Amino acid sequence: MRVEVDLDRCEGNAICVGIDPDLFELNDDEQAVVKVAPIPADREAHAMQAIAECPRAALRRVED
Repeated sequence: MRVEVDLDRCEGNAICVGIDPDLFELNDDEQAVVKVAPIPADREAHAMQAIAECPRAALRRVED
């Protein structure tokens, strides 16, 4: 699986970064960036948690 960020929705709340800073970071514009693609199997639960907890629903799961 991969995770995509809708930059029009992302406010840079960094909830995803707090859940797993190895998967997510904020760019210079304070928007989320996915650091790893595809998401490793052992990190999928973290990615799904980040998707579920994003306050702006800016993250979505994409199947490869």
